[in-house]
Amino acid sequence: MNRYALRDDQWERIKDLLPGNPGDVGVTAHDNRRFVEAVLYRYCTGIPWRDLPARWANIGVWQRLFEHLAAEPDNEYAMIDSTIVRAHQHSAGGPKKDDNQAIGHSKGGLSTKIHALVDALGNPLRCFLLTPGQAHDLIGADALLPQMAAEVLIADKAYDADDRVLKPLAKAEKSAVIPPRQNRTAPRQFDQALYQIRH
Repeated sequence: MNRYALRDDQWERIKDLLPGNPGDVGVTAHDNRRFVEAVLYRYCTGIPWRDLPARWANIGVWQRLFEHLAAEPDNEYAMIDSTIVRAHQHSAGGPKKDDNQAIGHSKGGLSTKIHALVDALGNPLRCFLLTPGQAHDLIGADALLPQMAAEVLIADKAYDADDRVLKPLAKAEKSAVIPPRQNRTAPRQFDQALYQIRH
């Protein structure tokens, strides 16, 4: 089996959400499954996004799929983290309708940081944030944590911030499993066994 191909059960979950089904206004899609698999291939191999048609993004297809797949989260706990994605050398060369392209300059060159909040199974929740690569992880926490439904947050030391993470969680009667930074004068206790689940 092709490692970029959808399994039949995965395809069954999303096929009716895609445009071009019989009865939809417009042209019936020739092969939506092949198109989705092409996008997965792009994601895994690094073909430039601009080489894919923009129509599905413009009419909200990807957003609908994402929301549908995130509709039944496992809220035993949530995890937050970010990852840096190196931008292609020509990524900033497209037409600029606004300045918010989430591309920043750092020692490694152009990059974007993806901040995500995931459920207990590691599945992305409805919220994520793109920032320039040099942005601090706490920017993601500011945007994503107010939307968190779980009662427990698991995160790394980058999120050990009283005013921006720990106090807002405590105020919402939620707990944090975050190891303390080394510069804390009075280190906090945290559930080390639960923290290991993060990995």
